[in-house]
Amino acid sequence: MSVLKLGVPKGSLEKATIELFAKSGWQIKLSSRNYFPEVDDPELACSICRAQEMSRYVEQGVLDAGITGKDWILENNSDVVVVDDLVYSKVSKRPTRWVIAVPGDSPVTRVEELEGKKVATELVNYSKRFFAERGVNVTIEFSWGATEGKVVSGLADAIVEVTETESTIRAHGLRIIHEMMTSNTQFIANRKAWEDPWKREKIQNIALLLQGALRADKIVGLKMNVAKEKLDAVISILPSLNAPTVASLYQKEWYSVETVISEHEVRDLIPRLLKAGAEGIIEYSLNKVI
Repeated sequence: MSVLKLGVPKGSLEKATIELFAKSGWQIKLSSRNYFPEVDDPELACSICRAQEMSRYVEQGVLDAGITGKDWILENNSDVVVVDDLVYSKVSKRPTRWVIAVPGDSPVTRVEELEGKKVATELVNYSKRFFAERGVNVTIEFSWGATEGKVVSGLADAIVEVTETESTIRAHGLRIIHEMMTSNTQFIANRKAWEDPWKREKIQNIALLLQGALRADKIVGLKMNVAKEKLDAVISILPSLNAPTVASLYQKEWYSVETVISEHEVRDLIPRLLKAGAEGIIEYSLNKVI
């Protein structure tokens, strides 16, 4: 039997990835002492590895597919197939950004003014290429963590760091002078595996269900009963992906109306539906929307 070797990212994406796969239909069971978690699919073999290394292992064929950040694909300059973009709503509502920051009292306002300076970052290779392309000579030093503190303590003149809200950067009294790139989570595949018909179909099926689960995380289902004379009024204010489903109730001039809408619309919509004549409104969560 054919088996697809799938990489699950260790670290900040680990919990969200396992939850996403569970919602998509795969139960992945972790063990603190095992880098090869169990999965309830005989066609999958899972391995845990750091997101920073995932694209290298996928490129080499150690893994057929995996989930990692766009930033680490660029950092490793990996030649892989990007199957799909995944936005992890439970981890982040927006893409992360890699920025260049300096102390708040630094006279530096432009990238070019870092000529001859020392820059600390975990994103070493990409940063070297970034400055080289602009003809700016800097010393790039790898940072194992707490990168903001390198500038505060005087160990570096600037940092290249990832941020979403900028709160940590501001808390350390730093100032952003340039945004290098934005990054999001991506589902990637090995090129040789992608050329294999069975593996390609398996990867595409996984991507389809992952996206379906992600879509469902942002929307909900609404179901309600509506009298015949009030049906048009309710339908007129009811958004949906296509059109609401309307079914007549047994031996009554009432209808059951069902639709799927964005989660953020519900709090304003339900009071309006009640005023328009809807009754017995039920809101329910969804696992997948394909």
